[in-house]
Amino acid sequence: MRSLNAHPAVPWVTTLARLVVAVVLIVAGWLKIGTPALSIQAVQAYELLPAQVATAMGYGLPIVEIVVGVLLVAGLLTRAAGVVSALLMLAFVIGIASAWARGLRIDCGCFGGGGKLAAGQSPSYFWEILRDGGLFLLGVWIIRFAPGRLSLDSALGLVPAGAARDDDEDADESGEDDGGGRVTDDDHRPDMKESL
Repeated sequence: MRSLNAHPAVPWVTTLARLVVAVVLIVAGWLKIGTPALSIQAVQAYELLPAQVATAMGYGLPIVEIVVGVLLVAGLLTRAAGVVSALLMLAFVIGIASAWARGLRIDCGCFGGGGKLAAGQSPSYFWEILRDGGLFLLGVWIIRFAPGRLSLDSALGLVPAGAARDDDEDADESGEDDGGGRVTDDDHRPDMKESL
């Protein structure tokens, strides 16, 4: 039985997942990097981290988002970038869910701004969790099926040989050559004519 890796669409789906996550990260980082005070304010609004950690996070998060996004676009260090992106999205989901559970009324600050909402504004926690949860799943897909097509990892030989196809390990139950160069059961049987 062939694994999902063997499907010809998987590398293209991985490439699409890389690009979707990359665009979101680059845009989010770009919108925050020019206004570090607002980025710090957004992190502090969650009331989860000590002031010094929130300040460092406010300065560092936009840089991390942009760097990881660029790596995903290029397909360079794809699996590591996928891990960081998935961890970021998981942290965002936990942070937003925590703010919702504690009754905080804040803007997530995901795309700049952030902090307490003005009177009459309602948080959109459900949609933010849904969005970031979907991006987390794309990150997991990238980790599992990296690097995809059009990647520097492949061009530079940074992907181990055979990493893109696990189906080479699957045995063909019919015992016949499937055209993929696999050794079949027939290749190990002694020639009946020679034994007679």
